[in-house]
Amino acid sequence: MKDTVEQYGLDLHGTMILEEYRDALPVFSKMLEIVRSSLEKNIRENGLYVTAIEARVKEEKSLAGKLELKGSKYMDLSDITDILGARVITFYSDEVDKISAIVDRIFDIDWENSVDKRKMHELDSFGYNSLHYICRIPKSLYSDPAHPELNQYRFEIQMRTALQHVWATMYHDTGYKSGVEVPAEYLRNLNRLAGMLELADEQFSLIRTNINDYRRMVQNLVSSGKFDEVPLNGDSYKSFLRLKPFDKLTRRIAAVNQAEVHESSSLPYLAVFREFGFGTLGDLERFIRENSDDAYELAAFQIGNTDLDIIASTIAVQNLCVVSILKNGGGAAGLKKMFDILGEPSAANQSRAERLVQTASQLKFMNRH
Repeated sequence: MKDTVEQYGLDLHGTMILEEYRDALPVFSKMLEIVRSSLEKNIRENGLYVTAIEARVKEEKSLAGKLELKGSKYMDLSDITDILGARVITFYSDEVDKISAIVDRIFDIDWENSVDKRKMHELDSFGYNSLHYICRIPKSLYSDPAHPELNQYRFEIQMRTALQHVWATMYHDTGYKSGVEVPAEYLRNLNRLAGMLELADEQFSLIRTNINDYRRMVQNLVSSGKFDEVPLNGDSYKSFLRLKPFDKLTRRIAAVNQAEVHESSSLPYLAVFREFGFGTLGDLERFIRENSDDAYELAAFQIGNTDLDIIASTIAVQNLCVVSILKNGGGAAGLKKMFDILGEPSAANQSRAERLVQTASQLKFMNRH
């Protein structure tokens, strides 16, 4: 104990708390393991993706500094709530509330000493707008009769966004660690930057909410068959594909040879449909309806006299595009352009296009146009 007093210059009361801390370190190490693993497990099981989950036991030197400044505030070690500290850093501000709900389910919360600093409105408060919960490990989560203090010591969990975390780190480095009072003009610039980051934090969450609302709207319109009201884009096309719009034609083609269908992605054809000038899913739905019989005729002619017993599921969408190009006068040049879009531009695409034109010239749909 004498060495501790000499090393840190603490009074007797602070020294006793520090000795208590040394004795309790194994307990806090076990608590650290429980808290970190419980947070990671529950956040993962709830399908949330966070930027970081941090946890640490306060270092002795840091605790000694705290006791030197305000040791008289604490009766004993159990009064200090941040010996063990954890932090969950989210990407979006609305996810802080989701994390807090998870923390509430896992641990016992000391509500009287927990603080929602997000309700602060000072100009320089942005980086400290964390949600701070003071917690205990409930016996239902973990207990050890040999160490009942595992369920008695409190610990702190902070929940904040990535931008809040970055700001707090920057402000701490520039404002505190230098040991020099920061001139008012520099603090003013820091506070201006805080306002910009706070606005960015809000806007990121708002934009994500709007995008998610838009996606739900698109999914509802697609499910209800209101295709003319849905712009053709990556999200709407993926929703449309979930309805399996090409499957009926694929099965019809496969039946020619009783062939097995190998699943392939139709996503690359979105670029082709955009090249066609389609603006809505309604354009795409009409394209399928108007060209399905001709696409089947082409496929049946191609594979009918072969022993092909495996076909790609994209045979339907490919033949739909082929017959549409040919019926609209695109010829070999139009077909080559399609193949170039779907893959790499090459001379082989030209030869392939010319062979397709020759094959299609023998079919009824070409002679009708």
